[in-house]
Amino acid sequence: MPRMKAAQLREKSVDELRHQEGTLREQLFKLRFQKATGQGENPQKIGFVRKDLARILTVIREKTGAGAQ
Repeated sequence: MPRMKAAQLREKSVDELRHQEGTLREQLFKLRFQKATGQGENPQKIGFVRKDLARILTVIREKTGAGAQ
């Protein structure tokens, strides 16, 4: 999965973002499991997935108005 940009994420609907969030959470779980068992190929990938997940969560908050004061 290529790196995501916030501008690209803002074009998607909240439902699409929630689906992508679930996919990334599952991927992060698998990567952590691989790391714990010593099978991790690319240790940097965990960081990439975490940052992508944070971007998605930020855009979801922007769209739902939860981040407004």
